[in-house]
Amino acid sequence: MKKGKRYLKNLEAYDKTKSYDIGEAVDNVLNTANAKFDESIEVHVKLGVDGRQADQQVRGVVVLPNGTGKSVKVLVIARGDKANEATSAGADYVGAEEIVAKITGGWLDFDVCITTPDMMGVVGRIARVLGPKGLMPNPKSGTVTNDVAKAVKDVKAGKVEYRLDKGNNVHVIIGKKSFGKDKLLENFNTVMDAIVRAKPAAAKGQYIRNVTLASSMGPGVKVSYNV
Repeated sequence: MKKGKRYLKNLEAYDKTKSYDIGEAVDNVLNTANAKFDESIEVHVKLGVDGRQADQQVRGVVVLPNGTGKSVKVLVIARGDKANEATSAGADYVGAEEIVAKITGGWLDFDVCITTPDMMGVVGRIARVLGPKGLMPNPKSGTVTNDVAKAVKDVKAGKVEYRLDKGNNVHVIIGKKSFGKDKLLENFNTVMDAIVRAKPAAAKGQYIRNVTLASSMGPGVKVSYNV
């Protein structure tokens, strides 16, 4: 794919073959995040695991100390008191069967779906809709819980999920360009600590293979990261 002039100019701003310490890497990413909007900053981590094996899965959640900088729309599928708790906690949408019917009809105007264990039978009816979009509630991500108020507050505060893709990589947003260096560093360290702690016992050899930082529109910057 042909790269634009701005992208190619950004590539000249640093040595793309070099791995930088995290402070320098953040500086380079911020210097090349020069689009006309507040670009998101993401960390991409290649792991030395085999995601095809059940005992080598890497998945979890972490609350970023400085949030993500994104406004997140939260849907809670619950009834009764749990629905009221979700509303009080700041959920954008709350409902039960009527919400499921709405989703079946094509409505997907939310970023995270939370539900209670007793509602999983109802939510299961739309698993084929939510699953491919990455929206299906899951106990491992904290989105199937009886403590819906905490789940909503955590998501609003900046809780992010990390999990392997098919290439054994993990991709996580750590904030926006406007956060500045210190907040991005704090979020980066929080994410990396969580990924390191999630190392499967069955994983052999080097666990963290490589780490790259990039803005929404900018080139990737290699990070020198040693556990």
